[in-house]
Amino acid sequence: MGIYEPITLAFPLAKRLTEFIVAHMSLPSGDEVKNILKELGLEELYSGRGLSLFRNRELVVIAFPRENLVIDIIPATGAVGDALEVVVYKDRKLNAIILEVLPANDIEYEGNIGLEPAIVNLESGELESTPVFGDFDEEMHLVIDRGTYERWRESGKLDTCPICGGELAWEGKKAYCQDCGYGVRIKE
Repeated sequence: MGIYEPITLAFPLAKRLTEFIVAHMSLPSGDEVKNILKELGLEELYSGRGLSLFRNRELVVIAFPRENLVIDIIPATGAVGDALEVVVYKDRKLNAIILEVLPANDIEYEGNIGLEPAIVNLESGELESTPVFGDFDEEMHLVIDRGTYERWRESGKLDTCPICGGELAWEGKKAYCQDCGYGVRIKE
């Protein structure tokens, strides 16, 4: 898995954070977030004063683990228009934890990320939404597991790209989006 762009980190990070939330029915601590980011190949540069700074060759990541969790993913080039945020918070009305992947800069961002947030019910521990998170392979396909695929299929949105919101063209167990150029592959 290559982590070259904000999107190629945001989706695997969102997947792992969602799995943690479902398993523990709580937001991860700052140390747990650090461990996940390190597992994804990032090097910790600084931690203190309510934030942590990570980096690899292509990305800079700033994590703000507080009552809510905000993780900014910025290209090392500084192109803020391509930056993304992974935001995790408790919604008291819904009694749920919500995880969203959002453009960090609404003004400069020129596209729709096109995915549904993860909504985890704190009473049942069930995932109440249909997020399509996974890892990226070397061919820049979003690789999803069978369970994610089945939930996505049941939602009726199988022809919508989970990355940009464009239209997917399926060829067997792979799909391609002509709008963003990424693909989706079901892991066996």
